[in-house]
Amino acid sequence: MKLRAWPDSLFGRLVMILAVGMFAGQLLTSTIWFETHDNRTLEIPARLFASRLADTVRLLQHAPDAAARDAIVRQLADARYRMQWVDTPQPAHETSLAKRSVSDLITGVIGRRLGEPVDVRLIDAELRDEERKHKGILSLFNSRMPTGDFHVQMKVPSGPGGPWLDVQANEGQAGMQSEPGSLVFDYLVRIYLIRFVAICVLAFVAVRFAVQPLRDLARAAEALGRNIYRPPLPVSGPLEVRSAAMSFNSMQRQLTESMSERTRFLTAVSHDLRSPLTRLRLRTEMLPDPQWRERLRGDLDEMEAMVRATLDAVQGIEVTEERREIDLDSMLEGLAEDAREAGHAVSVDGRAVRPVAGYPRNLKRCLQNLLDNAIRYGGDASIHIADDGRAVRVAIRDNGPGIPDQTTLARVFEPYFRGNSAGKDESTGTGLGLTIAQSIAATHGGALTLRNRSGGGLEAELVLPREG
Repeated sequence: MKLRAWPDSLFGRLVMILAVGMFAGQLLTSTIWFETHDNRTLEIPARLFASRLADTVRLLQHAPDAAARDAIVRQLADARYRMQWVDTPQPAHETSLAKRSVSDLITGVIGRRLGEPVDVRLIDAELRDEERKHKGILSLFNSRMPTGDFHVQMKVPSGPGGPWLDVQANEGQAGMQSEPGSLVFDYLVRIYLIRFVAICVLAFVAVRFAVQPLRDLARAAEALGRNIYRPPLPVSGPLEVRSAAMSFNSMQRQLTESMSERTRFLTAVSHDLRSPLTRLRLRTEMLPDPQWRERLRGDLDEMEAMVRATLDAVQGIEVTEERREIDLDSMLEGLAEDAREAGHAVSVDGRAVRPVAGYPRNLKRCLQNLLDNAIRYGGDASIHIADDGRAVRVAIRDNGPGIPDQTTLARVFEPYFRGNSAGKDESTGTGLGLTIAQSIAATHGGALTLRNRSGGGLEAELVLPREG
C-alpha cells in the first residue's frame, strides 16, 4: 500500500494543515525559549563576574599610583581572570539582544556596587561547556555546569593611569548544576509531545465536527440517486454549507417536478392514444378479409402493449413509498408460490439472515420481472439466496438456452431491446422488463448482472448491499 504524504480527504488535509501549522509555530516560538534560557544560564556567571570586577575597580581606585595599580592587576589576575590596560577601547558595534541584556546586567551590578555610573563595553559573552568548548545554546543540552566567557572593557572611574581596563574572564554557576537530560526530556518530549498530541486530538475533533455537514451532503446526494423523493436535506451549519444544502434541495425539487411532469405527459399521451386505437380496432373488425383483420389485430395489440409497458416502466421505476425493512425470504417464497400455482416448477433455497432495507413494491417488481424472464426462456426456475451480513445475493437461474452471443448479453438491459436467445427470435415482450429491473436495483444501491451458466441456462444475480 502506497502511503500518501498529502491526504486525499478534506478531513485529513484540514487535520494535517492544523497540526503542521501549529507545530511549526511551536518550533518557531521555541527559539524565544532557548534564548531566554540561554540568558538565564549566563545570568549567574555574569553577576559573579560583575561583582568580582567591581571589587577589582574599587581596589584600583584606592591605589596611590600607577605602579600600585599595575601590581594589583598582576596579583588579581589568573588563568580565568585576565586583565590589561588599553589606551583606546574597541569601537562599539551592533550586538544581539541577548548580549545587550548581559551588558546591561554587568553594567548595572558594577554601578550599584561602586555607587556611581560606569562606562562598560561588552565585547563578547558566550557559554562554554565542561570541555572548555564554545557551543552556545547547545551547551544547555550537554553540560551540567556550563560556564560563561566574558570580555569587557571598562573605564576606571577617577585616578591617574590608563583609562580603560580590558578584562577577559570565565565564571561558573557558583556550584549550581543543571541536568541536560531532564531539560531535553522536559522540553522536547513533555512540552512538544504533549502539545503535539493535544493539537492532533483537538484537530481531529474540531475538523470532524466542522466537516460533518459535508458528509451529510454527500450521503444525501448518494441517497438521491436511489430515491428522488427522499426528505429534503436540513439547512444547518456554516453559511457555505447552508447555501450548498439550499442549492441541493432546489435541485431535488426541480428533478421531482421534472419526473412528475414526465409522468403526467406520458399518462396523457397514453390516454389520448386509447381513443384512436379503439377506433382503429372497430374499423379493423369491419374489414371483409379475415387475414387482414388478424394481422391488424396483432399490430394494434402490440401498440397497446408498448404504450402500457412504457407507462408502467416510468411508474414502476419511480419511488413513491417509504424505505423500510423487507422480509426478503417471504417475498421470494410468495413469488415462487404464485409461479407454482401457474404450473411452473420454481424452487427456493437459502435464507437472508435478517430483513433488508428497501422499497417493497419496487423490489417485488424487480424480482417478478427476473422470475418471469427465467420462466419465459427456461420453463422452470430456481432461486438461491446468499447473505454474508454485508450484502444479500439473489440468483435466479433457468434451464433455457442462455445467450451465447456476448454482444447481445451486454445489450439486454437496453430499453426495447429483444435479442435472439440461442439463435431463436423472441417476438414476445416489449424489452423493458430487464431495464426496469436494473433501474430498481440501482435505486436500492445494488447491481444486477446476467451470465451464462456452465451447464446451460442463464443466471440473473441481484446484489443488495446492507446499510451501515
